[in-house]
Amino acid sequence: MDIKQSMDIKQSMNDRMMTWRCCDIVRKGKGVVMKIGEAQSIYREQVQMYRKEKADVSKQLQNLRKRMEATPEGAERYKSEAATLELTLEALDEKQEEYQDYLSQLADQYCAYWNATVADQQADAAEEYAVDMAKIMEVARRIMHGDIVPACDEKKLMEYSEEMYQTAKSVGAMVRRQKREKYDSLWGDEEEKEYDDPQEVAENAEATDGPEIVAAADVAATVTEG
Repeated sequence: MDIKQSMDIKQSMNDRMMTWRCCDIVRKGKGVVMKIGEAQSIYREQVQMYRKEKADVSKQLQNLRKRMEATPEGAERYKSEAATLELTLEALDEKQEEYQDYLSQLADQYCAYWNATVADQQADAAEEYAVDMAKIMEVARRIMHGDIVPACDEKKLMEYSEEMYQTAKSVGAMVRRQKREKYDSLWGDEEEKEYDDPQEVAENAEATDGPEIVAAADVAATVTEG
């Protein structure tokens, strides 16, 4: 056995071990929620292995066709072997396409969860903005009436509009009232709201069931044995 054959066998075993690991994950996932991110990783690995196997088979077929042309009666002599390699490529193509179709489905699911999460956050942010605007207008009104508001509320108004803040202060300074109302902050003790990361939501969402995991080398062997 030469070095190249030894390396090919080693690579084939590595691919099979990778597939067995993927199969084990999928089997464990039966009856358990399979996450989209996990499924994408598993089936991308499969597509990569199929591409590698197809490249190897294509190279074998190319070399065989050269021998068919260079050898007397080569077309007849190697016809059966060439047909087997062509069928192997077709079988690998079919299975790879199945995996790629599933990856496309996962991509659609991923985008749907991502977009839904972002839309919820945008709606929440718009609602918070409307509430803040109402509070800012109320702070301006109170200042114009000559009432006393907390420094943090004045700061909110000033950050929103320096011009509106100065106008409110000027109008308030002209108001002469015997009793000035003193208000608590409209914002109270604010806690910064935390939002889910759309990527984490999408990756951890439930994935639909995927096609059976089969090693590329096993698909090729099945055609050869048949």
